[in-house]
Amino acid sequence: MNMSKKHAIGIDLGGTNLRVALVSEDGEIIRKIKRPSSERIVDSILESLSEIGHEGVRGIGLGIAGLIDRKNNRVFASPNLRAVEGLDIVGELRRRFDVPVFIENDANAAALGEKIGGAGRGFNNFVLLTLGTGIGGGMIYKGELVELSSEIGHMSINADAEKCPCGNIGCLENYASARAMVSKAVALLEKGSESLLSKCCKGSIYKITPEDIYRIALEGDTLSREILRDAGKYLGVGLANIINIMSPEAIILAGGLIGAWNIYIQEAIKEASRRAYKDLFDSVKIVSSSLGDNAGIIGAACIVFKELSRNSSLS
Repeated sequence: MNMSKKHAIGIDLGGTNLRVALVSEDGEIIRKIKRPSSERIVDSILESLSEIGHEGVRGIGLGIAGLIDRKNNRVFASPNLRAVEGLDIVGELRRRFDVPVFIENDANAAALGEKIGGAGRGFNNFVLLTLGTGIGGGMIYKGELVELSSEIGHMSINADAEKCPCGNIGCLENYASARAMVSKAVALLEKGSESLLSKCCKGSIYKITPEDIYRIALEGDTLSREILRDAGKYLGVGLANIINIMSPEAIILAGGLIGAWNIYIQEAIKEASRRAYKDLFDSVKIVSSSLGDNAGIIGAACIVFKELSRNSSLS
């Protein structure tokens, strides 16, 4: 490790995975660990930090899926990770390691990561969407991270629909996320719909993953393709809303679901083109993340450097 550079720990805690990395001030990942998210959140983070190593780091940046209480450094609500709600992770890490610890929404952190070293480098104004278990959002405006809730996955797109785990009705996340795809697949198979999906996972339809749906869709399975196109159509509604309201230079799509670009994302772009103002749609670039899984941990670590620099300039 180059000791002439400053280093920080970046933590990205989502509904599915926990990622922890040692990151240099120029956004280079030195070491990284990825493991499934668990109910033992603090223990999992501490174990990961022990494996990564944290000697000499300037601080810890924590990106968490959920609505951030910035005043108290906690999470108000996290529909896909309930165990984190109200948990004083920041305080625990500060006590353990005696370094500054900063908390941010995981998609906001990913947006900053893409701005610093990814697909957002060429844009001053863009919106990032994380497409995974849920749907998160982050925004860069005039080159800086905007500290908004950016809960794009919880915009209502159907006023008369089912209730979302967040408490709202008809959220985008209920229709276009990985969780939504799997739920729809299971529901249709339970009703007897014919699909090659019924033969995967050793016949256990309750173990189907979004990757299974996309893989079998590419084999020509009608039901799988319908599920992806339907989810893509709803995502397109969300994209059109973002374009019409914010008119960003770009929308960057990140998360595991962008692997289904050829059906899911293409359908979303097609639907957005139908619904958004033509001039606004024509001026926005819809692109994929170039950092992939690393965007959130790089962004979380870089929040440490930005905050320390800001505090230094104020003193």
